[in-house]
Amino acid sequence: MPKIRLASPHDATNMLQIYRPLIENSVISFEFSTPTIEQFAGRIDTVLKRYPWLVCTWQDTLAGYAYGGPHRRREAYQWSVEWSVYVHEGFQRKGIARALYQSLEAILIRQGFRNALAGITLPNPASVAFHEAYGFTPVGVYRDVGFKQDAWRSVGWWEKRIGPQHKPPTDPVPLSETVKDPEFHKDLDQGLSSIKRGAK
Repeated sequence: MPKIRLASPHDATNMLQIYRPLIENSVISFEFSTPTIEQFAGRIDTVLKRYPWLVCTWQDTLAGYAYGGPHRRREAYQWSVEWSVYVHEGFQRKGIARALYQSLEAILIRQGFRNALAGITLPNPASVAFHEAYGFTPVGVYRDVGFKQDAWRSVGWWEKRIGPQHKPPTDPVPLSETVKDPEFHKDLDQGLSSIKRGAK
């Protein structure tokens, strides 16, 4: 049975098995060097202080992960969150990415965030199609903003409104407080219905 849960720094090794090829063999990630297990575990720990970082497990396999993070550091941006999702190559096209996004969105809404943003290195028609099918709309392109694998790379940006634009808004609630909500586990399970049960 698939399960969606909060990530732990102990998941770093399995996550890096998914992430390493995207650094070393693609331009999906703009990183040049694969972080160590300790460095990646530190990233997970840092994100979880404020934002959700989720993993989808299937039996003994980490099938995918997704997380939110700050869009910019200035205070006025605090209601906007950048999303990222990565899926194990053996679990592609099984609904894992959608499931993780649905659970991620439910938690972020409960925390009080209002806008989801996603950056995609272009061209990447599969990721573009996925995000637009999920409800993201394109807002612009940073042209030739990064250089990797002997070429300049452009990054497109997509956005999705996930909450009402109250004026003035209340500050988002840190994840450490949100997990105490009795409904939190329902948020975690929100995406499970999107997973195709024949995934493995």
